[in-house]
Amino acid sequence: MESEKADILERRNYLVDKLITTPRNVLDEMPGGIGVQFQGEWALYSCSMLSASLVNLSHLYPETKEENLQHIDSLIHIVMSPEMRYYDSMRWNEDPLKSLHGDNSHVSYLSHLAWMICGYKEISGDKKHDKLLSSLCETMNHRIVVSKGLNLPTYPDEAIYIPDMLVAIIALNEYADMNNGKYRSTVKKWVQKAKKEWIDEKTGLLVSFVDENGKRYEDAPVKGSYAALNCYYLTFIDEAFANEQYEKLKSLFWKDSFVTGLKEYWDRTCPVGIDMDAGPILFELSPSGTAFFTGASTFFNDSVIRKDILKTAEIAGHTIKLGEKRHYLLANVALVGEAIMLAMRTHVKR
Repeated sequence: MESEKADILERRNYLVDKLITTPRNVLDEMPGGIGVQFQGEWALYSCSMLSASLVNLSHLYPETKEENLQHIDSLIHIVMSPEMRYYDSMRWNEDPLKSLHGDNSHVSYLSHLAWMICGYKEISGDKKHDKLLSSLCETMNHRIVVSKGLNLPTYPDEAIYIPDMLVAIIALNEYADMNNGKYRSTVKKWVQKAKKEWIDEKTGLLVSFVDENGKRYEDAPVKGSYAALNCYYLTFIDEAFANEQYEKLKSLFWKDSFVTGLKEYWDRTCPVGIDMDAGPILFELSPSGTAFFTGASTFFNDSVIRKDILKTAEIAGHTIKLGEKRHYLLANVALVGEAIMLAMRTHVKR
């Protein structure tokens, strides 16, 4: 990682310049054509992934820790703003932070905020956000425990997205690390249930979706983008399970060609397609799946795969450098992708 230090820190500088600003400006950095909901989701993910990157960098390059802490704190306040909460409030018809004693899920928004605060506390050790973190985790734990299948929907009347649930499980797991194991039993129950009930029979991979009762859909595909994100998140919770999933994902979805990367589908050809989560599919490859796969390949020190992905990222993204900042040209269209790649390529096992 020392050989990549200059590149990594300059990408951090670019993202900090773009995202440590007003909440409105953060939202305006997201593509206008994707609609209010996805603008909000992409903005939340951009902040969450930059926060994860800054935690990683504080371990990789300790001299950057104090500066990174200030940035994470700023990101937390941005995510807590009414403007950033609006996409979730709009779907649930109530504010996620003003309804912590209610019954509605809000799991995606609450879990990312909680995870960011866990990261801040991990490298700072202070109690600045303890009260809010305690409330967030108590709320999520209660809602998960009383749910039909230990799962919560991201939005009303939609399938449950396993990657969204995993962020909540990570937050509870990290909270347990800092609070004498509180909520660890929920984490263990969820992982055990996942291994037993939510594994796709054809691929052996964790499914992408389940219904409100925690049941697998018969014909729902395992998507490369979701499976790669699942692998990344599992590294925070169950390393052995994550490694098993990583190897299965690589054996089925990895495509080695003139442009290498992760396919969005393992069992059917999709040369070109548009997917809000995967991105524009070209030559069967999933842009977001390939980016997320970088996280597990970095964690498990799979240098061959990681090197190929970074090469593909350069071919597809094309790096622009201005002064002490650099970014992929594609960040002008999808800033969230730049934040994701920085979080993934710095996800070194600690």
